[in-house]
Amino acid sequence: MTGQAEYNDPRLVALYDLQNRWSADDGFFLALANGQPGSRILDLGCGTGRLTVALALARHRVTGIDPARASLDVAQAKPGAEAVRWIHGTAEDAPEGAFDLALMTSHVAQIFVEDAAWAEVLGHLHRALVSGGRLAFDSRDPAARGWEVWDSGDEHEHLTLPDGQELDTWTKVEGVADGRVTFTGYTHFPASGETVVDRSTLRFRTEAELRRSLVVAGFEVERIYGGWHAERVGEGCGELVVVARKPR
Repeated sequence: MTGQAEYNDPRLVALYDLQNRWSADDGFFLALANGQPGSRILDLGCGTGRLTVALALARHRVTGIDPARASLDVAQAKPGAEAVRWIHGTAEDAPEGAFDLALMTSHVAQIFVEDAAWAEVLGHLHRALVSGGRLAFDSRDPAARGWEVWDSGDEHEHLTLPDGQELDTWTKVEGVADGRVTFTGYTHFPASGETVVDRSTLRFRTEAELRRSLVVAGFEVERIYGGWHAERVGEGCGELVVVARKPR
């Protein structure tokens, strides 16, 4: 797993929430969950808890798991967070046979760069679901080549955090090879002169690769959409939105 600073540095966690507000992806996963009222839901890689808390407020029984302590601290301070069971850990810490639905949102699936790590997390999710339980997650479609617009070039974004700190951010794409995209995020704090450098690698798996990995892990693939409005793959917004099921 790479790119840890944005999840572990409290200043960057605040920036994450500023840049990532509720959007169509959250609406998709919330609607999916609401199709089965009162579900027991695992939100793996819950981060700062934007969707996690919304699921709990919709009267689901929710467990949020994340390895980043700073992100969990922010999540647990949000209104409604007391209704969530928060776990500082990884998929390995998910209880067995405890969930009707497991979610990995905000492209958490792409953090597992190596196939062995991806297979391991799928195995843990399969174990954590009840018979007939579902798994849903998003992963960017490599065919859309979304990384081509990530590089900021000479343009920096100037932002102000809720505590009044000002900063500038920019991104450089370092390399694209074998389904892996490596990029570096820069965050400069003018007041202190400090620049935080966060280098990350994400895995872009094709639809076929995702299907194969899910079948090997014991899942049945129900649907793969190309966007947040149930578009066909290649006709949406460059996403692969996966819904799979643990067979009964």
